[in-house]
Amino acid sequence: MLAYIIRRTLYVIPVVLGVALVTFILFNVVGWDAATQMLGKHASVDEIQALRQQLGLTGPKFFNWEAARQGPWLRVFDSQWFRYVKQLATLDFGRSFASNQRISTLMLNGMGPSLVLAVPIFVIELVVSITIALLAAYYRNTWIDRCIVILSIIGLSVSYLVYIMVAQQVLAYQWGLFPIWGFESARYLILPVMVGVVTGLGGQVRFFRTVMLDEMYQDYVRTAFAKGCTQKTVLFKHVLKNAMIPVLTSVVLTIPFLYTGNLLLETFFGVPGLGYLNVEAINSTDYPVIKATVFVGSVLYLFASLLTDICYAMVDPRIKLR
Repeated sequence: MLAYIIRRTLYVIPVVLGVALVTFILFNVVGWDAATQMLGKHASVDEIQALRQQLGLTGPKFFNWEAARQGPWLRVFDSQWFRYVKQLATLDFGRSFASNQRISTLMLNGMGPSLVLAVPIFVIELVVSITIALLAAYYRNTWIDRCIVILSIIGLSVSYLVYIMVAQQVLAYQWGLFPIWGFESARYLILPVMVGVVTGLGGQVRFFRTVMLDEMYQDYVRTAFAKGCTQKTVLFKHVLKNAMIPVLTSVVLTIPFLYTGNLLLETFFGVPGLGYLNVEAINSTDYPVIKATVFVGSVLYLFASLLTDICYAMVDPRIKLR
């Protein structure tokens, strides 16, 4: 397994370079001028040129052949692409245009609030959705199962914004049970965590219910029933264990999004996390911050995919990592 992990980790390197290339093309090559977009149409030519220099948008895009002909051949790498790769290798994403703070510092400061909000939502939603899915599988084809399916579809159909506005208006403003906005204590997190859990249950319950019911019709389940096992034993001892691969896929691939934060929850409830940072960067056209968060989120997703493959072999001995 160690050799597989090392080999897959090495495979990630060219993929990361590919992600960096796509990010570079989107922000540096596609036909829009970030400096002009950030400063506005009334900015002077000198101001735009100075900002381009600050953002690393001056010079050739990929190779500086002109500089190489006039001096040492290594100057061919004096281009926007290689400067960007150097920034990524040193984790130096530059400074925010809006606040002039280091982007790495802003991201570290926002990671804590995002995780404090996202981890409870992730854990509670996972436990509750699997429990409800097992309940639906246990009472499959009964009114309980049908009610769970109907409620899940209703939960999926209602917009995220509706949950937020109703929770703030009724639970926070009218009833005064929770603070509406802020990040001063644990009490301020209760309402956004509740909203986050409720909004995600519909999709998760439907997915896990499908997984559980798919396992219920496998041959080993019929064999277990034939040996005299009770439905509860089959469901919790056999079905749940064998359903862990799709469950792991859903869970592990969700982990990177804990880092990026929840855009709507953090914005509407005033949580100063990475989601709030991204919204502020978009509103203020803070090009360097957007560029950094897009790249880091993509890299975390790649490593989550690697972790998923490793977890497969841990929960299912039939899978061999070679």
